[in-house]
Amino acid sequence: MPNKKLVTLSINGSTYEVAVRSYDVLLDVIRENLNLTGTKRGCDMGTCGCCTVHIDGRARLSCLTMALEAVGHEITTIEGLKCNGLLHPLQRAFTEHGGSQCGFCTQGFIMTAKAFLDMHPHPSRDEIEEAISGNMCRCTGYIKIVEAIEAVARQKREIMAEASLAELDAIGESIEGQFDSAEDIRQIREERASRL
Repeated sequence: MPNKKLVTLSINGSTYEVAVRSYDVLLDVIRENLNLTGTKRGCDMGTCGCCTVHIDGRARLSCLTMALEAVGHEITTIEGLKCNGLLHPLQRAFTEHGGSQCGFCTQGFIMTAKAFLDMHPHPSRDEIEEAISGNMCRCTGYIKIVEAIEAVARQKREIMAEASLAELDAIGESIEGQFDSAEDIRQIREERASRL
């Protein structure tokens, strides 16, 4: 039997010591060793996106990522998106806009969309469609999924456009961890302060 190595993984803000083999993929460790089953196994070939997680804020396919590669990095799964017991805005939007369908691929789309919106807070519909093109849904034509992502981007823009300087400070504290846009808020605040 191959030797296992004891490693520490940082997942959803917690640290876990797990024994892994050199060939264990992150998906197996997350699901089987840590019982974080929100991340789904779809194709095992990196073509469906169901297993998407974040590693240091970037979307990665956990079925193609060796567990040992994740050591020393911050991993976020769909379970880690909740903030103070509240659903992430993308999770809410998928529910409200009917983007979930059967739900099997939903977490992969949400994780992909979150990483994309963190990098591109004002996307066009075409950009959203391109960003999720590596995720596959067998139930739908993707319209409701794109609408859910658009709704979150629009919500974020509206919050930022209407906020005063004091409100921006408060918003920065209240939505940090939900939109991961504390830096965006600081930039908007500095721009508005410089105009006063």
